[in-house]
Amino acid sequence: MKFSLTWLKDHLDTEASVQEIAAALNRIGIEVEGIEDPAERLAGFRVAKVLTAVQHPDADKLRVLTVDTGEGDPLQVVCGAPNARAGMKGVLGLPGAVVPANGMELRKSAIRGVESNGMMCSVRELELGDEHDGIIELPEDAPVGTSFAEYHGASPVLDVAITPNRPDCMGVYGIARDLAAAGMGTLKPIAIPGFETKGACPVEIRTDDPEGCPAFYGRVVTGVTNGVSPEWLQQRLISAGQRPISLLVDLTNYLMLAYGRPAHAYDLAKLNGAAVARRANDGEQVLALNEKTYTLDGSMTVIADERQVHDIAGIMGGEHSGVSEGTTDVLLEIAYFDPARIGATGRALGLTSDARTRFERGVDPAFLDDGLDLLTALIVEHAGGTASEKVQAGTPPAEPKLVAFDPSLTAQLGGIDVPEAEQRRILESLDFKVSADWQVTCPLRRHDIEGAADLVEEIVRIHGLDKVASVALSRADGVARPTATPQQAIERKLRRAAAARGLNEAVTWSFLPTDDAAHFADGSQLWVLENPISEDMKAMRPSLLPGLISAAKRNLDRGADGLRLFEIGRRYFRGQGGASDEKPTLGAVLAGEKTARGWSSGKATKFDAYDAKAEAMALLEIAGAPVQNLMVMGEAGVQFHPGQSATLRLGPKNVLARFGMLHPATCKAFDIDGPVAAVEIFLDAIPPRKGGGSFARSAYAPPTLQAVTRDFAFVVPAGLAAGELVRAVKGADRANIVDARVFDVFAGQGVPEGKKSVAIEVTLQPQQASYKDADLKAISEAIVAAAAKQGAELRG
Repeated sequence: MKFSLTWLKDHLDTEASVQEIAAALNRIGIEVEGIEDPAERLAGFRVAKVLTAVQHPDADKLRVLTVDTGEGDPLQVVCGAPNARAGMKGVLGLPGAVVPANGMELRKSAIRGVESNGMMCSVRELELGDEHDGIIELPEDAPVGTSFAEYHGASPVLDVAITPNRPDCMGVYGIARDLAAAGMGTLKPIAIPGFETKGACPVEIRTDDPEGCPAFYGRVVTGVTNGVSPEWLQQRLISAGQRPISLLVDLTNYLMLAYGRPAHAYDLAKLNGAAVARRANDGEQVLALNEKTYTLDGSMTVIADERQVHDIAGIMGGEHSGVSEGTTDVLLEIAYFDPARIGATGRALGLTSDARTRFERGVDPAFLDDGLDLLTALIVEHAGGTASEKVQAGTPPAEPKLVAFDPSLTAQLGGIDVPEAEQRRILESLDFKVSADWQVTCPLRRHDIEGAADLVEEIVRIHGLDKVASVALSRADGVARPTATPQQAIERKLRRAAAARGLNEAVTWSFLPTDDAAHFADGSQLWVLENPISEDMKAMRPSLLPGLISAAKRNLDRGADGLRLFEIGRRYFRGQGGASDEKPTLGAVLAGEKTARGWSSGKATKFDAYDAKAEAMALLEIAGAPVQNLMVMGEAGVQFHPGQSATLRLGPKNVLARFGMLHPATCKAFDIDGPVAAVEIFLDAIPPRKGGGSFARSAYAPPTLQAVTRDFAFVVPAGLAAGELVRAVKGADRANIVDARVFDVFAGQGVPEGKKSVAIEVTLQPQQASYKDADLKAISEAIVAAAAKQGAELRG
């Protein structure tokens, strides 16, 4: 929210500088995001008088001016404005000045062969309005040579962030109230100029939707003249980032920005019959002021006449009944709308506006009468006309909240001692009524006050948040207890391990385009947001891989040769009853070149499924999974290549991870050049460690006897996974067999068709004594017997 220092001083009697005001705002919890001084943008522009104006010798539309700058000799300036003439006063940009509208730096130059020492400026060029038909014409009493910024009264503009719980500060007057309470000046009362009313309102005004619109106030003003807004009004709107439109529109915008009270003016000639706040009919449409047509439903409140809808209540008016230059009679509307209804309507229509921002946070229901009178008075004063009596349809909320307060809570909850008298003063300066026994009556505009803790916040922030001392929390003696959960400890360990293995951590969005999410949904129902931050981020991710694949593609497109990315985050699903279900996951993507080309290695090599498996096994071991017991099985998912992917399981149903090469269709869907290897580890599926989850290593005791290796070659069915055979061999004699690995696979001459030869190296570790021939024979027979259960035969 933006406003000028001049505007603030309309409501706050203060001598404080803009820097002091900004510091005070930060102290009381209204963050200042920036300060812009228009005087800096207008540096180099000054009031000047045109002494002579003659035709350019070589251009029909240009004139050569002699301009008095108030210093030294007059300057020659070439100007193309049709209103440039001798005797007028305007604004001259001197060489070195920068034109605010386009950033052009003015220099001494020759235009069509005639020297020009600057530029006479228009309103648009100085960003003071939209007028650009000619140069600015200043009054006769404008002092020549004066800085235009000083003459114009350029005022610094503050840009502040208003938190959603402070709708009372969505107007300049509310901010002035807070500053006055903080001792930065005196709050000026709202002055409502007097005006006469004549006759009853000629239009029936009523509310047929008391839930959505509890109160609908209005009156008619006839005989108005809608023209250009006065300078003071335009300056205030421009400082707020608003474009002046017309007097009637600008005055309604002024009321909203100055007092946080949205209002609307209808062209009475465009209405038919009564003005009614009602529920929309399903399928009813309205062309809004943003020139877009919206289709409404029965949950939305509208303002309509007997013929059609004219206003999406509390959000945006309709194009059909808006005021124009020819408007002479207006119907003024000020209403109180249900905040929840406004928010729901705005989200459903995807429509935002300044009015919606204020109504859905909650406007002041006590400012209906005064707001309507103030707007009427401003219109009568500046646009003329005659006001009718006002109509009050419905009743706004009028029951204030009463909170029992204990002043000692300020020290207890706020961490600062504030004298009771000062606490009372602060609350009363914010319009809270405090009884002798500390029963606090809240003003109706303070929708955010729900209990005593909120009053503590008000006292502390006005007293000064900077006065709250930083105090360390107390802690027990000795070594601090761990604060991380077992899951957090695992995730931290995995991050370090993955980085140590050469993977780079990525942090991707938890939201995905719907198509990307659906590609990895595996048949489950997507968790789709009703109010996404954009259409490209509408679905919660069911897998970490889509985000990592997209990140890999962006890097490859920008010239990266090889990528090793990982991410630890959450996958999102619809749980039982439609509730959100989050599952911790580690994802990794290996794309591009595994090793670059070189004189010793030859061509560059790509990643393959075994690289993905190696990462999965290593990280699962770090996470505490019993990797020696894992089963390698298929069904990694349709996103993976069926012949180059698998899952790692504990038992046939508990899937701990999936790995392998992405399916060409997946690479095509994400527009990434393959091959791409991927890993996804489901951290929630890893069983917890036994013994309380301790990660302490057991004492290392090296064996006293040397290990023995024996090789076995088995003929097995071609479809048997080598891992299944290795697992069977390891289980043949767990007391002696410490490892087994495949070192050769062969199919061809000497091996029956439909079979393959798998050679396994088995490592035996003697314990108390060296093996004898009988011991080795018994172990070998056990190995052969275990392999036979898998359909294996010892190769002769």
